[in-house]
Amino acid sequence: MIVEQYNLSKIDNEIIQDKINSKLTKIKVRHMISGVIKRGIDLLAGIVGFLLLIPITLFVVISNLISKENGPIFFIQNRIGKNGKVFKMYKFRTMVIGAEEILQNHIKEQTDIGKEYIEHKKIKDDPRITKIGKFLRATSLDEFPQFINVMKGQMSLVGPRPYLPIEKEDMGEYYDYIVQMKPGVTGPWQVAGRNNLEFKDRLELDKEYCDRRGNRRDIRIIFKTIMKVVRKEGAI
Repeated sequence: MIVEQYNLSKIDNEIIQDKINSKLTKIKVRHMISGVIKRGIDLLAGIVGFLLLIPITLFVVISNLISKENGPIFFIQNRIGKNGKVFKMYKFRTMVIGAEEILQNHIKEQTDIGKEYIEHKKIKDDPRITKIGKFLRATSLDEFPQFINVMKGQMSLVGPRPYLPIEKEDMGEYYDYIVQMKPGVTGPWQVAGRNNLEFKDRLELDKEYCDRRGNRRDIRIIFKTIMKVVRKEGAI
């Protein structure tokens, strides 16, 4: 009798384990298919974005010449990518030359600007932004060079915010969640308020996005981003 009960219990456990394994397999397959679709969307968006980047770059060059803004057209900065791998992210330069040094001086001297950056990881009325830079940020055109990163497979069209290496410590427990995915040109932080959000709020949104990732959600974020850009909401 005891032997029979043991065998039944063993069979029940095997059935339960088979169901768990089957469910895990389905989840893995679903994630794999979703990943293939996501990469396909990224490649298509990357090609379109790269083609649009050519005339936009020409516009930025001419605008800088007219405003006598000397310096490089592109701004290249290290960002945290998938699995914590650091990559070089491209943007149009919207700040004066030596902007990072200026910021570090503000932080070192504990000015109002330095304190604001330490607390919020952003500066509302940043004096380092150039005239053409304000326009590029207001229209989100400064983000277009990131399509180069998308083409290179370093970023996705939709994903978590691309955080700075110096922000890693401040990310705390959120870091392990966020680095599971490629950072995005746009994401939940973009459609929820972008620069109007506090640093902690951005982390919460990115964690929630990583937990509930999906192609349908990505498509909704893309359309919401387009509407935000058209309305110039939460840009600078």
